[in-house]
Amino acid sequence: MFTICELGERAQRARVQLAKCETGVKTAALLAVADAIEEHRAEIVAANALDLRAGRENNMSAQLLDRLSLDESRIQGMAKGVRDVAKEEDPVGRVRWGAVRPNGLRIEKVTVPLGVVGIIFEARPNVCSDAAALCVMSGNACILRGGKEAINSNMAIARIMRDALEKAGLPADCVQLVEDTSRESAAQMMALTGLIDVLIPRGGAGLIRAVVENARVPVIETGAGVCHIYVDESADIDMAADIVYNAKTSRPSVCNAAECLLVHKNIAHSALPAIAARLAEKDVEIRGDALTCSILPSAKPATPEDWGMEFGGYILSAAVVEDIDAALEHINRYSTKHSEAIITESYQSSERFLREVDSAAVYVNASTRFTDGGEFGFGAEIGISTQKLHARGPLGLVNLVSEKYIIRGEGQTRC
Repeated sequence: MFTICELGERAQRARVQLAKCETGVKTAALLAVADAIEEHRAEIVAANALDLRAGRENNMSAQLLDRLSLDESRIQGMAKGVRDVAKEEDPVGRVRWGAVRPNGLRIEKVTVPLGVVGIIFEARPNVCSDAAALCVMSGNACILRGGKEAINSNMAIARIMRDALEKAGLPADCVQLVEDTSRESAAQMMALTGLIDVLIPRGGAGLIRAVVENARVPVIETGAGVCHIYVDESADIDMAADIVYNAKTSRPSVCNAAECLLVHKNIAHSALPAIAARLAEKDVEIRGDALTCSILPSAKPATPEDWGMEFGGYILSAAVVEDIDAALEHINRYSTKHSEAIITESYQSSERFLREVDSAAVYVNASTRFTDGGEFGFGAEIGISTQKLHARGPLGLVNLVSEKYIIRGEGQTRC
């Protein structure tokens, strides 16, 4: 097992080799990776079974087990995700700006790889293939550090990818996995200045906070998802019930699932029972303010902590608000800047919501579950950025590059 520093040195050497590769070489290598994932799916399922068994023995929640689980369908999805990335336009070498100066200098701003990308993630082994594919296609070497919950799955996937990359003519060290899942390994990655060029955390609020607060290398923050849905007084109640049901229950463990429902007071007595009836199909627990609890006898009183909580399961906080002003105030106070939605028939309300909500993705009459690279047409993603510098929203292929200026002259000197 290599040390973190050794992994960084190997990644830097691989990065130099990868930067020389033409688009066709990277594309062919990723297609080989996708084929290998499918060919070795039985191996991946067997490794994943070990992780699932350990999770059950350690009383892992049903939501986390769902994140961890890989079946034939999900493995097929992993392979498809890699192929989708391989089909994308190479983001490296694009000219984003150009000019000829009065002195004859020709200046261009061109996209270049970030370098070595470190990804620290938790219990979703499909992150291995998604992140590796995105990094390779964008010319970056990557160092993956998953959680202990998925170590067997991650090791199998990384081994399969490395073998396929090497057979296709790329350095195997384009993709490396940290097999030490201790906190010390994560801390060492956070301090690996000069060897890791950027660090991306992908997981729950605790992981993201730890990386943002402690890393010495640059960080692209992917955010926890305390996502809100506001049902305006002009909303179509049936539409609202369908959207809230989808946003909360289609996959409650993911970051784009809804965690808080806000309902205008003028529609609360009709909208809340209709929405609650749909949520009852999945036994969703509603934690409400006083007025919500008076309308819904089955609701439990919300605590102050519930308003900013990413539940990650079948729990939803709910409040009745005075008007859109109160809804906006609540969202801007408790949101993690991920995804928010308004259900309304009012153009004025929708435009105000779009303008005043400060989140990476803001919806009108649609589920927050669409905040996803694939749904946005970007293919695979490496996470949802909730920060404003470098990139915001789904981090797809085009976001994994930086820029440099290329200047061509004919002997010019500055006076």
